[in-house]
Amino acid sequence: MANGTAAPTDLDSRLEAHRTELTGYCYRMLGSSFEAEDAVQDTMVRAWRSYDKFEGRSSLRSWLYRIATNVCLDMLTAGNKRARPMDLTESTPLAQAALSPRPDNTWLEPMPDARVLPTTGDPAEAAIAKESVRLAFMAALQKLPAKQRAVLILREVLAWKASEVAELLDTSVASVNSALQRARATLAERQEPGAEAAVSDPLDADQQKLLDRYVAAFEGYDMTALTALLHEDAVMTMPPFDLWLTGTRDITGFMTTLGAPCAGSRLVPVQVNGLPGFAQYKPDPEKGGFTPWAVQVLEISDGRITGFHCFLDTQRWFPLFDLPLHLEAETDQVEQGA
Repeated sequence: MANGTAAPTDLDSRLEAHRTELTGYCYRMLGSSFEAEDAVQDTMVRAWRSYDKFEGRSSLRSWLYRIATNVCLDMLTAGNKRARPMDLTESTPLAQAALSPRPDNTWLEPMPDARVLPTTGDPAEAAIAKESVRLAFMAALQKLPAKQRAVLILREVLAWKASEVAELLDTSVASVNSALQRARATLAERQEPGAEAAVSDPLDADQQKLLDRYVAAFEGYDMTALTALLHEDAVMTMPPFDLWLTGTRDITGFMTTLGAPCAGSRLVPVQVNGLPGFAQYKPDPEKGGFTPWAVQVLEISDGRITGFHCFLDTQRWFPLFDLPLHLEAETDQVEQGA
């Protein structure tokens, strides 16, 4: 370092030890996979450059969260709130379905579990972490002002004390408690679609059986079998398109009309947003084999699929999930990358 105390030689490894949890925090704050990773990288750079100012009055972890919070608050000053299609438009009847894309920065983005969920030996802590990156909870967070969002995540998800949050935000305990109360009230007023999703960790036998049946129905493009697995009020979304559909008739009707090229697809399991998911590869008529089409995130409740969310920007999502950009015809399954 040019001035002050030199950074310790092991600082890189000490910072890296916090990357996954910081990415999870920034992802909850920003609702974007790529912005979260950019925010964490900015946090690491700022920490390295200003380490000589770190006086050790708090832990390195707390100091990093302070930096990350400031980075996220700066990024949120533009007021952009990530959304799901149901936040922006009414459900569209199949007869009026049109595929109208919106810019990338409109959408709440998917995230691989491995990038945001640190390994923990505490099952209760792991369950809370998973629940807090599910799409419905992430969508609810986007409804909160930025500082309320930070308070709610730090207090309710990460279990920080009010005094610790107050120190991080340079405010009072009373202000933190007030912000938390307002955030809770806002979330209580707005029941997000998918909030009832109940997925055990690990999947119980019935849930795994449901997913196995789903794979068989989707790969076989068997709409009768698929209908039997979907809740009657199931929702289907397809960002970057703002179209969303409700009910088995419209969902299966879409799949056999505008979605007909997906017949014959292959599904590869992925762990995404604390929920079961699949990378969907559809037949590639030009090269043969299969080409990436969507990352699917499934919401399950009471033994049925209630949410069926397809993220279609495969040039962004498949590398994020360490998935290949082509499957050979004879390949029915691939291992997800580390």
